[in-house]
Amino acid sequence: MIKITIIAPAYNEEGCINEFYKRTKNVLTSLPDVRWSFLFVVDPSTDKTYEILEEIARLDPLVRVIVLSRRFGHQMSLLAGIENAFDDDAFIMMDCDLQHPPELILKLFKEFTNGHDVIYTIRGDTMGLSQARKNIGNIFYSTLNFFSDIKIPANSADFRLISKRVRYALISDFKERDLFLRGIFSWIGFSQIAIPYVAEERFSGQTKFNVRSMFNMGINGIISFSTKPLRVSMYLGGIFALLAFVLASYLIARFFINSDVPNGWTTIVVLLLFFSAIQLIVLGILGAYIASIYDETKNRPRYIIDKFINK
Repeated sequence: MIKITIIAPAYNEEGCINEFYKRTKNVLTSLPDVRWSFLFVVDPSTDKTYEILEEIARLDPLVRVIVLSRRFGHQMSLLAGIENAFDDDAFIMMDCDLQHPPELILKLFKEFTNGHDVIYTIRGDTMGLSQARKNIGNIFYSTLNFFSDIKIPANSADFRLISKRVRYALISDFKERDLFLRGIFSWIGFSQIAIPYVAEERFSGQTKFNVRSMFNMGINGIISFSTKPLRVSMYLGGIFALLAFVLASYLIARFFINSDVPNGWTTIVVLLLFFSAIQLIVLGILGAYIASIYDETKNRPRYIIDKFINK
């Protein structure tokens, strides 16, 4: 008997929860020799997400619900689910907006029985998504992979299955506060395989993963897995210092060769603005790394649980 836990973060998903639960349960009941359970992790919502899950958990003892004390974000919700799940054989992370089709669980499970430890999904397309939004996503992954030392598959999603030993490695060996799970699972190794899928339109509600969220996730991923921006800053400093030396030599030589050349303030202003901008960019990069170090040294909990139903 193989034991599986479905880990599903939920934030303002009152229009999706029931349908997600029904569709996913139908898929799970079709798997032979499998014992399954749900673990919903609720960021405190402004709608009736918690009340709906409370009723589902009252009727179904295989549904457990964690409610966090405040909104800690999608990645920390996934981590809370991973750390508080039963000691099962496999764990499937998926969103409950039904853009991660529950029917794909059958393929994830098949690859798990074939011996793979991490089965992640690659979003081939998204129904109803504009071309501009797709282009932003492509730029996001291209930039992330350019700066990061760990290559993250383009359009990979937080819809994946991990084995028991991968979960154990994650909860026992990774202590950093700001975990970028897509990068962690690319870095962690073990036997991995990708499964492509077409993301459905949201069943209900609005997406919470906007351009700002993507930008913040990208910065977090770069800082977590690479010091390349610091090296780039050093190279830029060297290049512009060389350019400044060449320009200064030219201006000095021109002054002595042609003393009638007026002293222009435009060149000075342009150079001051240009090099000041470079300095601010470099300081911003340094500040981002220092802020990350500062967050880690405080050693605060990564999340706090307020309620636990069917613990």
